[in-house]
Amino acid sequence: MAIKDKVSSFGKFLSGMVMPNIGAFIAWGFMTALFIETGWLPNEQFASIASPMLSCLIPVLIAAQGGYLTGGDRGRITGAIAVIGCIAGAPDTTMLMGAMVMGPFAGWVIKMFDKFMDGKTPAGFEMLVDNFSVGIIGMLLSMLGYIAIGPIMTTILAVLMGGVQILMQYSLMPLLAIFIEPAKVLFLNNAINHGIFTPIGIAQAEETGRSIMYMLEANPGPGVGVLLAYCFFCRDAKTRQSAPGAVIIHFFGGIHEIYFPYVLMNPKVIIAPIVGNMCAIAWFSFTGTGLTSAASPGSIIAFLSMTPPEFMVTNIIGVVLAAAVSFVIAVPLVRSMATADLDQASEQMREMKGTSEAAVISNTEGGKIVFACDAGMGSSAMGATRFRNRVKAARPDLTVEHSSVDTVPGDAVIVVCQRVLSERARKSAPQAQIVTIDNFLDDPALDALYTSLTTISKAHELKGDEVAAPAMEAPKEPEKKSALAISADDIRVGLATVPREDAIRASGKLLVEKGCADEGYIDAMVERDRLTSVYMGMGVAIPHGTGDAKDKVVKTGVVLQQYPEGIDFDGEKAYLLFGIAGKGNEHLEVLAAICQVLEDEAVLEKMKTTDDVAWIARTLSQA
Repeated sequence: MAIKDKVSSFGKFLSGMVMPNIGAFIAWGFMTALFIETGWLPNEQFASIASPMLSCLIPVLIAAQGGYLTGGDRGRITGAIAVIGCIAGAPDTTMLMGAMVMGPFAGWVIKMFDKFMDGKTPAGFEMLVDNFSVGIIGMLLSMLGYIAIGPIMTTILAVLMGGVQILMQYSLMPLLAIFIEPAKVLFLNNAINHGIFTPIGIAQAEETGRSIMYMLEANPGPGVGVLLAYCFFCRDAKTRQSAPGAVIIHFFGGIHEIYFPYVLMNPKVIIAPIVGNMCAIAWFSFTGTGLTSAASPGSIIAFLSMTPPEFMVTNIIGVVLAAAVSFVIAVPLVRSMATADLDQASEQMREMKGTSEAAVISNTEGGKIVFACDAGMGSSAMGATRFRNRVKAARPDLTVEHSSVDTVPGDAVIVVCQRVLSERARKSAPQAQIVTIDNFLDDPALDALYTSLTTISKAHELKGDEVAAPAMEAPKEPEKKSALAISADDIRVGLATVPREDAIRASGKLLVEKGCADEGYIDAMVERDRLTSVYMGMGVAIPHGTGDAKDKVVKTGVVLQQYPEGIDFDGEKAYLLFGIAGKGNEHLEVLAAICQVLEDEAVLEKMKTTDDVAWIARTLSQA
């Protein structure tokens, strides 16, 4: 693995400990901002909650998450026990760094113990051994934390604090931007912010009530300046049109990663956020401002929420200054670009984040594969149905399900999701391999996954690992009424190509006219496509509403629009749009029926061009 990949992987691991616990940081931050003596609503009683929340709760949560990442559920408990020793051994220091060391170490230790004991525990003593091992190992590691880890982390923090004091004394703080901005583009932003700056900021805030360290990485101004330059001066129309949405996501959502591809497509642009952040840090240092707690995510809302009342105007000026300087420097760099290939840069970003894993699968016997989309209701259900039908003959031991990307079952061994949802899938299912795709029907990654799964199955058969059970004839199921209740009146053929959103709105209008949904469902269908594309592959799209729009559905129904010239979905052509409204979970039967139709490629190809509406209706009704 290259050094860049190792650094990026390490940064992601640190982020994986901190990001699931951001809610605890926010709770503590608001407690501090509101109720300390210099806060918005000073209250001595409520302010007393903030200290144990910071000194105990947050380190324990981080250590538990670190233990879980390396040692599973048993690692979670061991890590939580172990970090208490660090906390007790250094009572005057917030043990965030100690938690980031002790948590993963404790998880690794318990994992090694379990590996050593595998097959050696006497029958009937499993629970006894499991519980005592966690307790004893946790106790020993807690003692180690008290004696060594806590004091060592205190020393390291003191050295870092001394370095910061020197930088402040000689007005060199702005130079940190030279390291911060490139590190952010390498996806080390959360690791730097919460692994280094936050522990130092906590120590400063305990003395003065605020710290500039919270502002160094979280300031949204430098990124906004870059994106605004692309909004107004990029020659590539596609990139220029995508930038305004990125501005909103970055500035108000705090997702700084959204502007990284715009830097990667022209690395010289990194100069803009560096200089912009340098100017902002110089301003913050000169005015003596700071934040009361970590601003996470780094949105303008979080940034100002953690601003002391007397520094509100000062901090706003700092954000505007960073954005203005970054914009001015980025403009000539953006205008001088011959081309701006955002797709290529985005792919480079995905590779750097490690979200394009190869489908190399092992230990899947009897396992569960989960197809996940944003709501778990539409595209993932269709993808799961099709893949289940495809793989069941060769791997009947596998279970293929679908779910929301945020509620993936804990026993999933493989999660299949669209690229834009891969990070959410990682947080939801850290135990599973993530297979990222662009569409749920004919993506090459699905072919690679199928090949890997069936190859493993054949390898087991050759080794004699499994004894095949006698084949039994499955009982015949009674014939079911087709889930595709569609008539010729619900089908439109030979339609002229229109913009993507117009086609989706037309689909929604047909559903409304059919009495399947209220008018509000149309906007929900457009919003669903904006979140993650409704294009499924094989020239088929399935416009449907978001999960929040279920109350807009009157009854289950499906409509079909045929566009012989195709509708553009991010470079892919959709010739058939199946508009779906599902009452409760009835849409799952509709999706399964559509999958059955798609299994016959000859039928699918004819459906894309024929003007025989009666034939289409008859074919779909037989599914």
